Amino acid sequence: MPAEPATVARTMMIHDRASESLGMTVLTNEAGHAVVTMTIREDMLNGFAITHGGFVFALADTAFAIACNDSDLVTVAAGADITFLKATTAGDVLTATAIERAKSGRSGIYDVEVLDAAGAIVAEFRGRSRRTNSPAPV
Repeated sequence: MPAEPATVARTMMIHDRASESLGMTVLTNEAGHAVVTMTIREDMLNGFAITHGGFVFALADTAFAIACNDSDLVTVAAGADITFLKATTAGDVLTATAIERAKSGRSGIYDVEVLDAAGAIVAEFRGRSRRTNSPAPV
């Protein structure tokens, strides 16, 4: 019997030490849709005292991973692009909202919008997924 989509993503997140260590919180976990937040810490800043882009990417990537893991088989990133639009700094709370845009066979396209607490767009991320033949972890 296939696992429920939300359960597959929840199981994935239980084992996701990277997202946990960054303080991410999952607010929405649905097939094709996810919302994840993260508060920017001092140790996430680059040499210009703004949020290192890798942390913004990691937040968007986590929302993408949750949204695209909607079957009983593991789905992974085939590729992703991000455009940074606004700098943030320590104390800012970022929210990434992932939405499925298209799916065909084993491939999918997902858009993730990253906003700050005021609702300003921080980054736009597009992820391309590929469903594998590997069963989701138990």
